[in-house]
Amino acid sequence: MELQSALTLFGTFGLLMALGVPVAFAIGIGAAVTFLAFMSFDQSMFIVAQQMASGLDSFTLLAIPFFILAGNIMNRGGIALRLIDFAKVLGGRLPGALAHCNVLANMMFGAISGSAVASAAAVGGVMAPLQKKEGYDPNFSAAVNITSCPTGLLIPPSTTFIVFSLITNGTSVAALFVAGYLPGILMGLGLMLVAGVMAKARGYPVAAKPSWTEIRRKALDAVLPLGLIVIVMGGIVSGVFTATEASAAAVVYTLFLALVWYREISVKDLPAIILEATITTSIVLLMIGCSIAMSKAMAFADIPYTISDILLSLSENPLVLLLIINLLLLVVGTFMDMTPALLIFTPIFLPVVTGLGMDPVHFGVMMTLNLCIGICSPPVGSALFIGCSVGKTTIAGVLRPMLPFYAVLIVLLMVITYVPDISLTLPRLFLGYGS
Repeated sequence: MELQSALTLFGTFGLLMALGVPVAFAIGIGAAVTFLAFMSFDQSMFIVAQQMASGLDSFTLLAIPFFILAGNIMNRGGIALRLIDFAKVLGGRLPGALAHCNVLANMMFGAISGSAVASAAAVGGVMAPLQKKEGYDPNFSAAVNITSCPTGLLIPPSTTFIVFSLITNGTSVAALFVAGYLPGILMGLGLMLVAGVMAKARGYPVAAKPSWTEIRRKALDAVLPLGLIVIVMGGIVSGVFTATEASAAAVVYTLFLALVWYREISVKDLPAIILEATITTSIVLLMIGCSIAMSKAMAFADIPYTISDILLSLSENPLVLLLIINLLLLVVGTFMDMTPALLIFTPIFLPVVTGLGMDPVHFGVMMTLNLCIGICSPPVGSALFIGCSVGKTTIAGVLRPMLPFYAVLIVLLMVITYVPDISLTLPRLFLGYGS
C-alpha cells in the first residue's frame, strides 16, 4: 500500500506540475487523489479539508500577513533609496563600489522587507542604471543583485523561518530568527569578496571619498528604517513580545515612518497596499494549507520513514548523509520555489537529520540557505527572473558571471552544514537555547 500511495501522490503531483497547474493546486489535488485511492470520496475530501483548516489554525501564522504588510509599506515608503544611499557610504571605497553597495542594500532592505523578490526589484531597479552609467557590465550587475537578494531570507525577520517553525511543530521562531544572523552576514560578505575580486579584475571604479557630513547625514537617514530590525529582534530576544506580536509592531512602525515621518505615502494609498498584501498572504496560506494536507498523505504512505530508511541504507556516516540531503535539495531548488519546497521536503528530511543528532534550528538555517541558492538558479528561480528583468539582461547572459557567486554560496552552505556553532552560538548566547 505504501508504494502505491507514494506513486499516486508524486505521480499526480508531477503530472499536474508538467501540465502547468499552479503549485498549490497540484499539491492539494495530489493529496486528495492519494486518499481517494484507498477511501471514499467523502472521507478523502473531509480529511483534506480538515488538515488544511487545522494546519492554518495557528497563532504563529498570524505573523506572515503582518510581516508581508510591513514589507509592502516599506517598499512604497521610500525606504529603499535611503538604505541604498547608506550602503554607498559603507562600500564606496572598495573596488567595484556599486557592486558592494548592491549587496549591502539587499542585506538591509531584504531583512526589512523579508522578500528576496521585493529586494531584487527595489534595489536592482535603482542600482542597475547607476552601474550602467559607471561602465559596469549589465550581466555582472544583475549577477550581484540576483545572488545577494536572498540574504534577507536568512537575516530576520523572515517569513521562511515562520513557515519552518509551523512545519516542525513548534521549533522556536525566536531561535530561528537569531540563528539566521551570522549565516546571512557571512553570505553577504562572501558575495562581496567575489564581487570585489571580479570588479578589480575588470577595472571598475572606486567611488569618491565621502565627507564626514555626508556620512553622518546618510547614516541618520538610515537609522529609522534599520530601527525596525532593532524593535522586532530586540522585543523578541528580551521577551517583550512574541514573533507574532513583533510583526504587528512592525506594521505600526512602518506606517509611522511612511505616513508621518517621510510622508512618502498617504492614507488613500493604504487600500491598494493592503490589497496587495492580502493577495500575497492568500497565496502563501493556500500553499501552506495544501502542503499540510500533502504532509498527511505522505505520512499515510510512510514516505518520510521510507526515504529515511533508503538514506540510512546508503551510508551511516552523518557527513555523507548531510551531503546527499544538500545535493537533493539543491536539485529540488532549481525547479521548485522556496515555500513549496520547504513545505514538502522538511517533513521528509527532518526525521533523518534529527536521527543524526542535528538540531532543528541548525537544519532550518541549512535548508533555507540551500533553497536560497535555488531561487537564484534556472529554470524557475524567481529571483533570477526578477533580477534579469530589472537589470535589462537575459538568463543566458547572466549565468556565466554568476558562476563564481554560486561557488562561494556552495562553499558557505557546506561550512554552515558541518559547523553547527555558526547557526547555534547566538541562540545559545541570547536565548539560552538548548541549555
